[in-house]
Amino acid sequence: MQDKSELLRSLKIDRDSGPGAPGAAWWRRWGWLVLAAAVVAAVLWLRPGSPQVIETLTPTIEGGVAPAGSSVLEASGYVVARRRATVSSKLTGKVVELLIEEGSRVEQGEVLARIDDTNLRAQLELARAQREAAAAQLAEVRVQLSEAERNLQRTRELAERQLLSASARDTAQAEVDTLRARLASTRSNVNVAERNVAVQARQLDDSVVRAPFAGVITVKNAQPGEMISPLSAGGDGTRTGIGTLVDMDSLEVEVDVNENFINRVSAGQPALTTLNAYPDWQIPSKVIAVIPTADRSKATVKVRIGLGQTDARVLPEMGARVSFLAPPIDVGAKPAAARRIWIAARALRREQDQDVVYVVKDEQVQRRVVGLGERRDDRVEIVSGLDGNETLAASELARLRDGSRVSAQIP
Repeated sequence: MQDKSELLRSLKIDRDSGPGAPGAAWWRRWGWLVLAAAVVAAVLWLRPGSPQVIETLTPTIEGGVAPAGSSVLEASGYVVARRRATVSSKLTGKVVELLIEEGSRVEQGEVLARIDDTNLRAQLELARAQREAAAAQLAEVRVQLSEAERNLQRTRELAERQLLSASARDTAQAEVDTLRARLASTRSNVNVAERNVAVQARQLDDSVVRAPFAGVITVKNAQPGEMISPLSAGGDGTRTGIGTLVDMDSLEVEVDVNENFINRVSAGQPALTTLNAYPDWQIPSKVIAVIPTADRSKATVKVRIGLGQTDARVLPEMGARVSFLAPPIDVGAKPAAARRIWIAARALRREQDQDVVYVVKDEQVQRRVVGLGERRDDRVEIVSGLDGNETLAASELARLRDGSRVSAQIP
């Protein structure tokens, strides 16, 4: 019986110790919490959705030339129109007729709108009446002068025969001189009246708004019944124009190139333009000009790019990316020195017995194995793996992985 009691006591579960004890449960809960926190921290540190802010740099190329047709630089910009105008009238007035809509194609000189010309027509009729009155007055003075000249002739003949006094002859002469002066003055009045008629006719013509050049209406600013003015007259009811006209044949691309790389761009250089809306369509282009001034706040230089073809798909203000190409090699030129690519040593990292760099493209990094050559101070020559046109990560290399999202900045 005693043996059975001892056997039962050996099978009894001691609830004050072992895994089921209150103290053990407390440690088990905190252990799971610590493990979960560690997993969350690792995910936050490694997840590609959190872009890392890094510094970037570009390789330095010594000697040689890039192969003809290869890209030496890329820049982003927008499509702009060199000929663009806000069309308005020369006069302030009320719109009585509007003949445009957005997307309308117009020719040079085509009527776009008409301004109320009631007062202008009345002023033109008044000017014409004044011209006719001046012309009638001129005719009257001419008749009077003709009569006075005949009277002077008779007076002179009678004075020579001593039939009239000298004073009578002088009076007749004075009358002729007076009428001649009036004739000259009246002729001037007629000229003034004719000029006034021309001015009033011109103002009447200015009430008709015409297209200054051929193009497409992109913005319609006014409606019939609204007031328009060539200058800002103030108030919500006065427009400064009826619409915006764009010459689609004058479209080009403007890009901002970092001033550190502007030496890679020159006038006449070939390029390829890709619109953001049509990423698979490359438009042959050419550098029109490098604007000879820099933007101090952005450290960039503006470059104008001419498009090699016109197409209805190209629209103003579209985003575009331009690849500047290496010009053709001059066969008669002196051979250039061997082309060598150098990078700062801080952009290089040793991983798994390999030398690697991280290439930044489209806000992501790509791990790339490179071959090394000569070392000079803080620079390293790259003999394989790069073509010299890449942008490389220059900081936080230990935290980067292939495909990591980054927010790049140039120091």
